[in-house]
Amino acid sequence: MENTSLWVFGYGSLCWNPGFSYKSSKIGHIKDYVRRFWQGNTTHRGIPGKPGRVATLVSENKGTTYGVAFEVEGETALQYLNCREVELGGYKTVFSQFIPRDGPSFPVLLYIATPDSKDWSGPAPLPNIASEIISSSGPTGHNVEYLLRLAEFMRDHIPEGYDEHLLLLEMHVRNIIKEKSMCLETLMGDPPLHRSRHPSTDEPPVGAAGPMVAAVANERRDTFQFSAKVPVKKLRCLNL
Repeated sequence: MENTSLWVFGYGSLCWNPGFSYKSSKIGHIKDYVRRFWQGNTTHRGIPGKPGRVATLVSENKGTTYGVAFEVEGETALQYLNCREVELGGYKTVFSQFIPRDGPSFPVLLYIATPDSKDWSGPAPLPNIASEIISSSGPTGHNVEYLLRLAEFMRDHIPEGYDEHLLLLEMHVRNIIKEKSMCLETLMGDPPLHRSRHPSTDEPPVGAAGPMVAAVANERRDTFQFSAKVPVKKLRCLNL
């Protein structure tokens, strides 16, 4: 049967904090796009004059980006997304084909930023992007939270989609936090009230993480870098 529902593809904060009601969700990927932290933000993770860095999709031949497709429920959800992503975030909408882990592909709505978007920051060396993220905060919270919650979500739910750009950027940011003895608990803030839910059948395929992701995860365990995995109630800031 043909899928006639409207689906929205999340590849950034929508993955771990959709913020709207949806009928169902599916993990999968789209082709010919890659995730990059090239969009500036002055409404959620930064302020005017000091924008944060958030994810967008950049067209790349044979590129792949993994994320979550949400089946939208009602006009209220679309109005919310338009406000959050278009009016405040500076994104525009396009359609692409989504390929779930199981089942046939179907069209999804994408929110993407381009060089014409407001607050566009563009490409930069990863250490520079990491420094911008470390020093940026906005009404929704610190820019570090945006990056680390996305990275954690990808490792936990979509390890095959934990791409090199995200992995290396996370490593740069965690190294700066460690070097500067910054308080991770303060940077991360409170967990989102409405986390995304996923069917129990949507488990990561065995061996999907690959050697690079596994190595990073092993390095992070039992170290400061692994502290993002500790329950919030157990986190402590020692550098008061």
